[in-house]
Amino acid sequence: MKVYQSHEIKNIALLGSKGSGKTTLAEAMLFECGVIKRRGTVDAQNTVSDYFPVEREYGYSVFSTVFYAEFLGKKLNVIDCPGSDDFVGSAITALNVTDTGVIVVDSQYGVEVGTQNIFRYTDSLHKPVIFAMNQLDGEKADYDNTIEQLRESFGNKIVQIQYPISCGASFNAMIDVLKMKMYKWKPEGGTPEVLEIPEEEKDKAADLHQKLIEAAAENDEGLMEKFFDQGVLTEDEMREGIRKGLITRSMFPVFCVSALRDMGVRRMMEFLGNVVPFVDEMPKPVATDGTEVALDSKGPTSLYFFKTTVEPHIGEVSYFKVMSGTVKEGDDLQNMNRGSKERIAQMFCVCGQIRTKIEELVAGDIGATVKLKDVRTGNTLDDKNCEYIFDFVKYPEPKYQRAIKPVNEADAEKLSEILTRMHEEDPTWIIEQSKELKQTIVSGQGEFHLRTLKWRIENNDKIAVEYQEPKIPYRETITKAARADYRHKKQSGGAGQFGEVHLIIEPYYEGMPAPESYKFNNQEYKMNVRDTQVIDLEWGGKLVFVNCIVGGAIDARFLPAILKGLMDRMEQGPLTGSYARDVRVCVYDGKMHPVDSNEISFRLAGRNAFSEAFKNAGPKILEPIYDVEVLVPSDKMGDVMSDLQGRRAIIMGMTSEKGFEKISAKVPLKEMASYSTSLSSITGGRSSFTMKYSSYELVPSDIQDKLLKAYEASQSAE
Repeated sequence: MKVYQSHEIKNIALLGSKGSGKTTLAEAMLFECGVIKRRGTVDAQNTVSDYFPVEREYGYSVFSTVFYAEFLGKKLNVIDCPGSDDFVGSAITALNVTDTGVIVVDSQYGVEVGTQNIFRYTDSLHKPVIFAMNQLDGEKADYDNTIEQLRESFGNKIVQIQYPISCGASFNAMIDVLKMKMYKWKPEGGTPEVLEIPEEEKDKAADLHQKLIEAAAENDEGLMEKFFDQGVLTEDEMREGIRKGLITRSMFPVFCVSALRDMGVRRMMEFLGNVVPFVDEMPKPVATDGTEVALDSKGPTSLYFFKTTVEPHIGEVSYFKVMSGTVKEGDDLQNMNRGSKERIAQMFCVCGQIRTKIEELVAGDIGATVKLKDVRTGNTLDDKNCEYIFDFVKYPEPKYQRAIKPVNEADAEKLSEILTRMHEEDPTWIIEQSKELKQTIVSGQGEFHLRTLKWRIENNDKIAVEYQEPKIPYRETITKAARADYRHKKQSGGAGQFGEVHLIIEPYYEGMPAPESYKFNNQEYKMNVRDTQVIDLEWGGKLVFVNCIVGGAIDARFLPAILKGLMDRMEQGPLTGSYARDVRVCVYDGKMHPVDSNEISFRLAGRNAFSEAFKNAGPKILEPIYDVEVLVPSDKMGDVMSDLQGRRAIIMGMTSEKGFEKISAKVPLKEMASYSTSLSSITGGRSSFTMKYSSYELVPSDIQDKLLKAYEASQSAE
């Protein structure tokens, strides 16, 4: 296979909502480029993209698929991404390592929430966008309405390159206003006839052609001057203007295709080959130290690994982009993230499962290698003359959590290894061994996302697992001051144990003044502050330990033991065993024994005095609250609002956003456990949401009562 140079390579992400037809379009693109001799179908489970068993089981894309095509003397690297919002991590990764996004829109359903979400990612990454209007032969296809939705959603930068003569079952022809020709297909699709534009379409075509010229001219001063002088541009000049407009995101061209019948696909491929920017025309990537890295095939070699899969009979396949320099088979490189050395023994250009050996890849190209010892997704491999590290892929916060455990406890260690491997394949699967909850928590983008994880563990690794609703990481705190004392005394022959601690606790807040005096049962307690320690708790909040001991009632050497006793109870709160936070403790008195006092005595005395005071200090349970944003079609707004209010949500605001309604709310984490499933059910999968931790707030008293009873019952059972 030919080694392509940076000025001959284009990297493209194939994006769009679930069901928009990306996999079918990818199949048609590969067929048109001669990579495959026969097009597969999703129904027949024989497409290049969806080749993993879980994808064939579910009937939709779960993983992104990398493929390449040699077309018009250029190399097109394409990453076909899953459409489901649950697998958005693959789309985000693909956009970060490619330069142009082709967003596939189902003309039967128009702009969907998934279309909006994907476009938002292209915007944040400043990537050029082309829209491929698909399924124009569908019975509900409505080209004009979808164009209006695109304009409403994405502005007047939408520019039509093509439009169909008709939609639905009769779709077989379209007008190309860049070439000013009509393309017409036989019922089976394939190679079209290229005809002159019919008389009845000439005015519409001329109007759109003029708009296209104006849009192209706006991106180049020289073209603008020529347009003002002559009113026309050549086809090549229009292409140059469109390419510059793509790079600056000042225009979003629209193409017409029927991927299933292979209509319009080759013409779109010609545009990709001739017009979209090459890798060396895009902004330079930036390393973690802020260095802009030139796309220079003669520069130092640096590879960024963006994807890992485990395939039968092969093992790990690692996909990379050449960020700088040239990589050759046999090169020895340094893993900048893990400090290990790796040899690139074999390299491939890939089309799904089809791998073509190649000996050399240059800056900007995408390839794969196998059997690396210690490379993870997100790692950078450099040669000895280079110290670049890349870390530019930022994933959204997880939206769905479950506790996972093996059905057979003997498989626990093996399951842990599998989960680690799964996270390396898909970094949006977040794995946490929670010391607090005593559970293994897996987090993802939705129910389908975690269901896929479970399917793979059970079918590929043959370990039966079960999901449970995760425990909620509640917090305990107090609302008023309270006093307690406790004497720990134990005598059992020989040296005994003795320690007595008197303390006062109160709620802590930032900037509160030093303690002076307290009054309990008409008795005043004056504080003489000797020392203050502020402990930042790893679970949030603070414990403030104030030493107010006078007259040597407790020796200073026992104070660390008292603090340990307090921390014991902060780590396992008296109410529900949850972490406690935001408490100030003043230890003001106590007693020692010259022989029997020791550290364990004062640790136990401090712990028990704290427990007693805590229960009398207006104790409250706090729950985690999340900021939730829901993007919902207008016709489902009322249903979604009702559902949120049933989840104890506080609605913070509502705004309209390009044809959709955005609801902002604060919702307790407890109520979000099954929200992704519920939202999908309410809206037919037409909504999406994001959630991010906000704060801890007091739980309502009725819920606190239930939590206390449940904890008491669990303690009794134990």
